[in-house]
Amino acid sequence: MKKQVFKFLAKVNKVVLPSYSKQRLDLTKATKLQMAVIGWRWFVTKNALD
Repeated sequence: MKKQVFKFLAKVNKVVLPSYSKQRLDLTKATKLQMAVIGWRWFVTKNALD
């Protein structure tokens, strides 16, 4: 059940949140909000793949 929730969240993230890798964002110049979005997407993806 937990994995299904994270898979759903991953799909929502893909639609709603911006993809900084496609925008070629330099992580050294990222704002705190951008770093939080990157961290959230990483967390959800990691748990969806487990």
